[in-house]
Amino acid sequence: MDQAQSNVVRGAEIIAAIKRSGISTVVALPDIVTSDQLLWPISRDPELRLIRVCKEDEGVSICSGLGYAGVASLLLMQHTGLLDSLNCIRGVVMEYEFGLCAIVGLQGMETDRAPPRSDKYGVRIVEPVLDAMGIGHARLTLRGDEERIPGEFQRARASKRPFVFLVTRTPQ
Repeated sequence: MDQAQSNVVRGAEIIAAIKRSGISTVVALPDIVTSDQLLWPISRDPELRLIRVCKEDEGVSICSGLGYAGVASLLLMQHTGLLDSLNCIRGVVMEYEFGLCAIVGLQGMETDRAPPRSDKYGVRIVEPVLDAMGIGHARLTLRGDEERIPGEFQRARASKRPFVFLVTRTPQ
C-alpha cells in the first residue's frame, strides 16, 4: 500500500464511528464506492441491523419512520440516489424536520480534486445542492475524517436537521 492509500479513510473505522454515534440500523442500497468496505461488512456485523431497499426515497421514508419511533438509523447510498431522492428529502426530512443521517458515496470521483472540481456533473453539483437545501455535509476522505461522524449525527438527530457525509474515495 503506497502512502496515498494508507491515508485513505478505512471502512472499519467508519463502521466503528457509526456505532459510537448510537446508530444500530442501516438502511442501504449497494454503492460501488462503499459496498466492499462498508455495506458488506455491515451486512455481516451482528451489532448492526441492515434494511435493504430498492430505491433511495424508500430509504429516506424508512429512516424517517424509524426516527419517529425512536430508532436511530443511517441511510447509506450513492450520490445518484441522493439526487434522485431530493424531493422525498425535501418533503419528509426538511418539511417535517427529521435529522436524517446519511453516508453517500461519490461514484466516479477523481482522486486528484475536490468534488466541486470534478469532471463528473453529478459529483460536481452534490455539495452545492446540499448547500442550497440547507443540508449540513462533510467529506470522508482521509483517516481521521470519520471522527466527526458521532458528533455530527448526534447533532443532526438533536437539531432535527439532516447531515450527509460524502465518501470521496473508496475506503480501504
